[in-house]
Amino acid sequence: MTEKEYRQHPAISRSELWAMNKSPEYFKYRREHPIEPTPAMLFGQVAHKLLLQPEDFETDFILAPDIDRRTKAGKEAWNEFLDAAADRTVVPADMYETALAMSEKAMSEPLVRKLLAGQKEQPFFWTDADTGEDCKIRTDCLTEIGDNLIIVDYKTCNDASTDVFMREAVKFGYEFQSAMYSEGVERNTGRKPLFVFIAQEKTEPYAVNILQADEAFVLRGYDRYREFLGIYHYCRTTGDWYGYMGKEKILNTLTLPSWMKGDNE
Repeated sequence: MTEKEYRQHPAISRSELWAMNKSPEYFKYRREHPIEPTPAMLFGQVAHKLLLQPEDFETDFILAPDIDRRTKAGKEAWNEFLDAAADRTVVPADMYETALAMSEKAMSEPLVRKLLAGQKEQPFFWTDADTGEDCKIRTDCLTEIGDNLIIVDYKTCNDASTDVFMREAVKFGYEFQSAMYSEGVERNTGRKPLFVFIAQEKTEPYAVNILQADEAFVLRGYDRYREFLGIYHYCRTTGDWYGYMGKEKILNTLTLPSWMKGDNE
């Protein structure tokens, strides 16, 4: 299954469901109005492709030529290039060079090579037993080492040090991802997997950190995953895509955070 076919499948994905972290109203809007890829998002896509499936890079991407589009001839040449590119995504040369250097650095690490020796970009589909909702995931890599089945997820970041990445992981819902992916793989394989992140910095020396999600991390994510999937099921079946004031449309209370209250006592 191609990435395009996977994205078109109607089952709910992790990236879609995570929008519930803001509100069902926001989830519905984002599903109806997908975000155009930002340069940061494009960089992540390019880095993933070069690390996980470099042989398929030219199927999905094409490097931008060095053309001066300020001239008439340059504009014509650029338009010809875009016609030839068809539906492939145009990648700036400097972005490609950075992502390629990152890939080479990551693959120089023996443990990275071992973790990425499995099946790349594998989709899984299942129907949730509690809500009846169809779900989907696409693992970066699924690897077997000894008796362990391991979900491997590659993240590019500004700081891959353990403490900083931990804070970013909570901010961006990586524990939520680890739980949903673990459930999807277990439902399809009958085996409980481990979850490992390969985190790599986007600036030289492109440092790599490898972090295994512990039980507490995944359990916290599982609670949020079940909560958001339940909200999605409620909203989809009732048509009530409520916002910040909740299902009951109640008035919220604005108060000082606990660390500030002491200043007024």
